[in-house]
Amino acid sequence: MRLWIGLYLPQLPLEVFSPNWSSDPGSVVLEQERVLAMSAAARAAGVRPGMRRGGVLMLLPEARLVERSGTREAEALDAVAMALLQYTPQVAQAEEATLLLDIGASLRLFGGIRRLCERVRANLRALGFTACLGCAPTARGAWLLARRNAGRALRMESLTRRLDRLPVTLLPPARAYADWFEGIGCRHLGELRRLPRPGLQRRCGRALLDIVDAAYGLSPELFEWVEPPERFHARLELFDRIDQADLLLAGAHHLVLQLTGWLCARQLAVERIRLLLEHERGRVARPPTTVEVALAEPTWRDEHLMRLLKERLAKLELEAPVIGIGLEAQQLQAMAPPTESLFPEPGGSEEDRMRMIELLVARLGADNVLQALPHADYRPEIANVWVPVQQKVSAAARASQMPPDVQSLPRPTWLLAKPIALLMRNHRPFYGSPLKVASSPERIEAGWWSELQARDYFIAEGQDHTLYWIYRERIVGAGEDALPRWFLHGLFG
Repeated sequence: MRLWIGLYLPQLPLEVFSPNWSSDPGSVVLEQERVLAMSAAARAAGVRPGMRRGGVLMLLPEARLVERSGTREAEALDAVAMALLQYTPQVAQAEEATLLLDIGASLRLFGGIRRLCERVRANLRALGFTACLGCAPTARGAWLLARRNAGRALRMESLTRRLDRLPVTLLPPARAYADWFEGIGCRHLGELRRLPRPGLQRRCGRALLDIVDAAYGLSPELFEWVEPPERFHARLELFDRIDQADLLLAGAHHLVLQLTGWLCARQLAVERIRLLLEHERGRVARPPTTVEVALAEPTWRDEHLMRLLKERLAKLELEAPVIGIGLEAQQLQAMAPPTESLFPEPGGSEEDRMRMIELLVARLGADNVLQALPHADYRPEIANVWVPVQQKVSAAARASQMPPDVQSLPRPTWLLAKPIALLMRNHRPFYGSPLKVASSPERIEAGWWSELQARDYFIAEGQDHTLYWIYRERIVGAGEDALPRWFLHGLFG
């Protein structure tokens, strides 16, 4: 089924300066010294479209007056189009701040048109823009519904009924003839369609008929699709100087959504991203603050990236105010296909576990989240090695095991980083209580080539029935009068 979503951004001239997630005291956009758009605070103060600069300052002396920026609006539309590439590779820009998405092939993937529209609206809010959404079987029909904020029409019959009730002046080619249409009593598209086509074409031109035919599905539609760049780098100029790192999260989300769309369009996943926090320029310029996030597993989902950035920004102390932020994708690889397993894995998928580990790294630091890197060695300190979880470990190292003759012997679940010397009471080792040896000795004597260890290990039991792994140090070459020393090396679970 062919289905289109039209997105119209009615407040684009204003929201490129003041996103809807910002606390705006009163921004006003001027075009040729007259008000084009204003914030809610400015409207509440009495500012109206068409008002001159002097009138605005009389009503709202603290108003922030800015000239309309066509460059910023074009960049904002590019950013929105980039973010929406995560839903379909067929995104096109139309006139009057409108985007068109061919989502007929994406409905099943995203759970139907209702859920897809909800996700698109949520993305637009996170990007900082107000959007009117229309949905129709034709692109121009979706464009017209979005421009009028007329909702969804999923079948041609319902689309025809909705279009017939729309005003004629909604069509760009008809606006120059608005007085003529008013004079003949033609106010809606349904009435325009009943006019003689030859006479209508001679008076208003062929462009008017073409746009009507395209909206009603009577002629084919051709578009130039948005092409994602080869490399991703996005930047956002902030609406004010930010002194607290956690307040940068909304702007970071704006950039991460663009990254998500770019990754989906390129069928890539990211392993490392870099967030650049730009500070003052000029005489007090300083290099940007860099926030790098490394992932245990590649991803292309904005929710996971935002959780990691939230943890990192919450711990960051800014040395200077931030006036702009940028985002770069550092390491990329091909997007992994979905799992072919028939039944879901108990306790979540491997991707879920990796996301949990990455969240712990972002919250606790890379040096506090470790993974085992065992070595085939008889000495416990050498065999039991832990490295940061983000360190790449080869498959051979992961498969390394203890020597075969040791695998059947009991080993503690918790090995101390450094053995603890035990007290001796009544010729027995003491650790909170006297320890009773509960196993035959296991002799470990190895490392003559580097660090010699000569020990007799035992399982010992305390009065509270806790099991300990202790050893008696053998002093090689010492006389018979040398007293052996006892050490605690591990605890059994």
